[in-house]
Amino acid sequence: MKILFFGRGLISTQYAWAFEQAGHTVEFYVRKGRKETYGSRIELEMWDARKGKKLIKERWNVKLHEEILPNYDLIIVSVNTEQLPEAAQFLSTAAGNTPILLFNNIWQDLKSSIAPLSMNNVVFGFPGAGGGIADNKLRGGFLKMVFLEKPRAGTEPINKKVKELFESAHFKISWIKDMQSWLWNHFAMNAAMETEVLKRGSFPAIMNHRDSFVNVGKHMREMVPVLKARGAKRDMILLLLTKVPPALLGILFNKVIFAKGSLARLFMEYNNSKAGFAVSEVVREAKKAGIPLPRLTKAIENTEYAKGI
Repeated sequence: MKILFFGRGLISTQYAWAFEQAGHTVEFYVRKGRKETYGSRIELEMWDARKGKKLIKERWNVKLHEEILPNYDLIIVSVNTEQLPEAAQFLSTAAGNTPILLFNNIWQDLKSSIAPLSMNNVVFGFPGAGGGIADNKLRGGFLKMVFLEKPRAGTEPINKKVKELFESAHFKISWIKDMQSWLWNHFAMNAAMETEVLKRGSFPAIMNHRDSFVNVGKHMREMVPVLKARGAKRDMILLLLTKVPPALLGILFNKVIFAKGSLARLFMEYNNSKAGFAVSEVVREAKKAGIPLPRLTKAIENTEYAKGI
């Protein structure tokens, strides 16, 4: 299969490497000027957890393009959430009829998030990966599991193509029946995490404070009325972060999920992304609905994201 990744970001690079290893042709679309900036190689130091736990260290040759040609079997998009509207607008003309896997965090309703793209040409999913890129070096990794929405009427052929692609590279698929609610809950979880990151200064920093994940649970509980107002159905993410007592949740995160030496902890320690956008989006939604969010509002009050809310 010939696959084009939209952007040469963290998620795109890791899965592109895995698919190339499985025998597929992978290429990247980058904005004008980025091809020269990025160069033809990227240094990888990432964990591959599809079969056990294997550290990949290599300089990987990549093929970058500054235009999109109509000769791909699939386009995979994984961009920062705030970049999604611009990406969808561009792809509505540049992608033609090429099917698209949107591997992204989303806070809008699904149809609005990809406008003017057609829902019949897009499948929604979410990666099981993390880390960061700095100075053309990727540090992070990916797990065996990826999340994909169950086929909607009209998307069955694309779902089949995406399923075969991931399975050919030995990934395991977790099928999500209500992708809209799943993504809303996951976005809220990110906002809860970012709220704490804004307080501590960085994603790695929250690993050094025992009460960070206690606070994440409290932030998440504050957002429950917003999710209910949206009509989001409760899933395991929401139940875990809102039903487990915060103190116990802190122990669970610190001792189990983000235990020292775990891949989840390494992914967090390598995460150099900017926090705040998810928090601002939830606060903006809450304000429209008249729902107070004192913890989240305080977290962004002295940031650029406070403007316009």
